[in-house]
Amino acid sequence: MQHLHGSELSDDLFELLNGEHLERKQHEAMFLMTVTEDGWPHNAMVSVGEIVALDKKTLRIALWPGTNTTQNCIRSGKAVLVAVYKGKVNYVRLSLHRIGILEGAKHPLERFSAAVESFKEDQAKYADITSGIQIRLKHEGEVLERWSETVKETKR
Repeated sequence: MQHLHGSELSDDLFELLNGEHLERKQHEAMFLMTVTEDGWPHNAMVSVGEIVALDKKTLRIALWPGTNTTQNCIRSGKAVLVAVYKGKVNYVRLSLHRIGILEGAKHPLERFSAAVESFKEDQAKYADITSGIQIRLKHEGEVLERWSETVKETKR
């Protein structure tokens, strides 16, 4: 069963991506899907430490410089975020605008402003979605501190 919600995030997805309580959300991983120069789909796993929702229509994304995903985002200005959360699969089409690396950043990441072009959530009538991609951080304290700092820098 698909529900179209136009061009803004659901309350649940906004809550996941609002940049708060990262320790509670540390196990959630999502796909950021882009397209390569030769037209192939490219998937990258991202976390709540790399994507933050400023509001229900605007996200900020921080990516490592020089990666395929970052190069695809710069070239195409488009991406799709796929997040499984609270029993629903969320698909978010994003138009990207490169902000660049924050001067003096502790974590020099390529930053993008992302406008929500469309949002769709999906759940099956005949089955419950019990989880998405789940991760366990190897150095939880270090990673959560980096994520918290990155979220602050990404919002600037």
